[in-house]
Amino acid sequence: MIRKTLSALTLVAAAPLASAQAISMCVFDVIGANGDFYNFMEDYALEMKAHGVDFQLKPYTDEGVAIGDFNAGQCDAVAATDLRTRPYNRFTGSISAVGAIPTYDNLKTLLATLAQPKAAPLMKENGYEVLGIVPVGAGYLFVNDRSIDTAGELAGKRMATLDYQKDAIHMVNYVKATVVPSDITNFAGKFNNGSVDTAYAPAFAYQALELYKGIGDKGGIVDYPLAQLTLQIIARDEVLDDATAQKAREVAWAMFPQAMDLIRGQESAIPESKWIRIPQKDIQGYQEMFRQNRLEMRDGLNGAPDVYDPRMLSLLSKIRCASNPSASECTAENRE
Repeated sequence: MIRKTLSALTLVAAAPLASAQAISMCVFDVIGANGDFYNFMEDYALEMKAHGVDFQLKPYTDEGVAIGDFNAGQCDAVAATDLRTRPYNRFTGSISAVGAIPTYDNLKTLLATLAQPKAAPLMKENGYEVLGIVPVGAGYLFVNDRSIDTAGELAGKRMATLDYQKDAIHMVNYVKATVVPSDITNFAGKFNNGSVDTAYAPAFAYQALELYKGIGDKGGIVDYPLAQLTLQIIARDEVLDDATAQKAREVAWAMFPQAMDLIRGQESAIPESKWIRIPQKDIQGYQEMFRQNRLEMRDGLNGAPDVYDPRMLSLLSKIRCASNPSASECTAENRE
């Protein structure tokens, strides 16, 4: 009798795994299967098995190829940066709007909000659905000369700029720097060999992409978050039912502390001497400059690309003003 009971319990425990829905996922990590974010996605996939989904991961070191294979139907889902996934969902693709999320606390508030069931309709667009959003870290400006510490100093400087990132191209032109078209596979090499004066990346690139070589003895990292980059998990919206898709977003959100531990570790590993600290008196000016650029790129004004979703910009404005109500933007007539 006991043996029969144990056998029955074993079958019940194995049932979810046996009936798990197999979903292939193209996963971008610049390091590949040994990268921190690929490993993070392995943990996510393991958590999702308990909810009846068996994500089968395939690593890619070239983000463009991962997106191409997803578009070609080689994968049911893709995990890539929001710089590449914006065409699938303009709302979540606007999380990386320039200067829109100045702190990790603001980012935490945003992602907690987006993981709630009431945000589910916003996760679907153009036949695709966002199954999770994972922080990659703030994007910083890496420079080969520490004197490049203000927007004015960027004029005439060569900047490695992702050729598909229209908002970055507009911003580079705005500060009168020179766009050097690049992609995720070669921007680090251009910075490291001196072909460009500046590059934009999260802290992990300091070691992983050896950007310390481009910094050398005279350069540094400007300590101001130009944007918050995220890894977004995108699937065709028929891949998962609504309840499971919501659970997938909640699983990703529950892993936020793990992602932030990783990011803070990467940032703290950079020697203090390599950071270029921005005076507090200059920050307000930068924030307003970025805000005006966001408005242009929300409305397609002054030749700017129409790339930002006004609903996301409005939400981010509310989050910033809740944490810093005295900011001038919070009473501006043209508030986002």
